[in-house]
Amino acid sequence: MKTLILIFVTILCLSFNSSAQINKDELALEVSKIDAENTQKLKEYTWRLYSKVFGEGGTQTNMLSDFRYSDKGNLEIQIVEAETNNEKKPGVRGAKQQSMINSKIELIFDAFKHLSSYTYMTKGQLLDLFDKSIVTEKDGIITVIGKDIYTKGDQMTLLIDSKSKNFLKRTITTKMKEIIINGEIEYDTFEKTGVNHVTTTKMDIPSEKIKVEGENKDYTKKVE
Repeated sequence: MKTLILIFVTILCLSFNSSAQINKDELALEVSKIDAENTQKLKEYTWRLYSKVFGEGGTQTNMLSDFRYSDKGNLEIQIVEAETNNEKKPGVRGAKQQSMINSKIELIFDAFKHLSSYTYMTKGQLLDLFDKSIVTEKDGIITVIGKDIYTKGDQMTLLIDSKSKNFLKRTITTKMKEIIINGEIEYDTFEKTGVNHVTTTKMDIPSEKIKVEGENKDYTKKVE
């Protein structure tokens, strides 16, 4: 019986030591290097975000946005179209209604751009995230939990595949001015090219009673 207890204690100690041996600095360098290489490949693509925006009173707006990297390497986002299921009112009331719709669309677009700063991080920003975070590894998944990333109070949880070091999921809570934005980003990897990319984008703006469900697709290589 004593032998069994000693074996069990030894296994526990080995397991603890194994999980405690994560070198956060080395891991951060490896992940950031792989992500930087992946971003260079992603810059060869354009893609679209198809969003369904759910508002108060059952309103729904369908938005289509284009994503691409500029020649200078900056991510550019542009609204292509936005349609709402609101019944259009005539005259002055219609103009006021349209103004409110445009204002909401502008807010959502700004929120998307704000959220993208957390989704598409530079190598330096990713290294800084690791430095500010608690990093653990279990069952083939690295979990990075950080706060005060760009501003005081913002938070992010990043899940990374332990083997490939590709991103799996991000959950984000941040503020745009005084507006709280919650985001959930999921990833996949192209089988042929190995490019890690965003597949779905969800966003919640509680103060505006707005929820967004978006699908990132139509990834296409730029024509030279």
